Amino acid sequence: MLRTHRHLSGSIAAVAVLGLVASGCDGTGFAPGGDDEAGDAVSAGSTPATITINVRDAATDISVDTLVRVAAADGTLSKVTVSSKAGPVSGRLVQGGARWVAQDRLEPDARYRIVATAEGSDGAVVESTTTFRTRALSLDEQTYPSVAPLDGETVGVGMPVVVTFDLPVTDKASFEKNMTVTSAPSQRGSWRWVSDTEAHWRPKAYWKAGTEVSVDIDINGVDAGGGIYGQEDRDIDFSVGDAHVYRVDARTHQMKVFENGKLLRTLPITTGKPGFTTRSGVKVIMEKFESRRMNSETVGIPQGSAEAYDIDDVQWAMRLTSSGEFIHAAPWSVGSQGQANVSHGCTGMSTANAEWLYGMTRRGDVVETVGTDRSMEPDNGYGDWNIAWADYVEGSALD
Repeated sequence: MLRTHRHLSGSIAAVAVLGLVASGCDGTGFAPGGDDEAGDAVSAGSTPATITINVRDAATDISVDTLVRVAAADGTLSKVTVSSKAGPVSGRLVQGGARWVAQDRLEPDARYRIVATAEGSDGAVVESTTTFRTRALSLDEQTYPSVAPLDGETVGVGMPVVVTFDLPVTDKASFEKNMTVTSAPSQRGSWRWVSDTEAHWRPKAYWKAGTEVSVDIDINGVDAGGGIYGQEDRDIDFSVGDAHVYRVDARTHQMKVFENGKLLRTLPITTGKPGFTTRSGVKVIMEKFESRRMNSETVGIPQGSAEAYDIDDVQWAMRLTSSGEFIHAAPWSVGSQGQANVSHGCTGMSTANAEWLYGMTRRGDVVETVGTDRSMEPDNGYGDWNIAWADYVEGSALD
């Protein structure tokens, strides 16, 4: 794990401290009869403060998903610090200083020191010190989140937030509670789990041009289920650029290019011929290549077939699906562009038109294709927009 997390407990002679045994608490709060009850009340008499912590002193097996909590009875907490070589643990005082709650979880195999100071109703200041060590975790017990878009990237209005985990998440609800997307202006959206290792978030409608988005994947130390825990938090900020929507009609063999609702150009194109039909539906630009080798074997057409191809330098290629649909320059089919569908499923155009389109396109720009009897699969790349909103929301792990 690459970030920090926290837990607290301890006692000194001047303070009556209740050290809760790890097996007697739930890992996130206090044991029954512990500081939850004691921390809310301050006696009317002049008595020294009592500090309680939900981690026992000298413990060596504390789980990384523990949230450290400290409480004071017959007094108020003035300061709590949780420190380790893995980094400090932040937290906040609540209930007028009656309690302190950690805002992060813990790092594996780390030694922590908790120092809590409280002032009693008698005016005396007391301090409690506790040390403990967290349980070690191997890399096979930690799942790492990769996030798209990249931090600082400007994307198109169709770009979903994509979080990919390198180990499966079976407790999806626990993870999703700690995964948030906020935007300015605010736009309603939802997570949808594509699999145990991938979750997408999209707004109900395309992003508004100019939106600023923040993604907070706060899963460090969160229990993923199956003995696996989140390895690291990720914080990503990205921007949404102009609204680029490209409308492809396979029947008229034309692409209309819109920017912020204004038609810029109509381009003659060709799409998939019979047997290689282009998918109809909403696609999103996934990646761009100035030049890319295209080999038919990667899309299931074997070498030696009459339909086989292997072209080293297809120019201005922009991926639309994981399965291999692209928009790209196709100088070999210029005579058919605007007239007939002759490709193996890609949307082809002249080199000049492809270069112009490539120059304005960002990852996340939208391609809306109509005119074929083959539908776009929702999980074939960024196919999120092909799912009705009510069904998309059903893909969330939360009610």
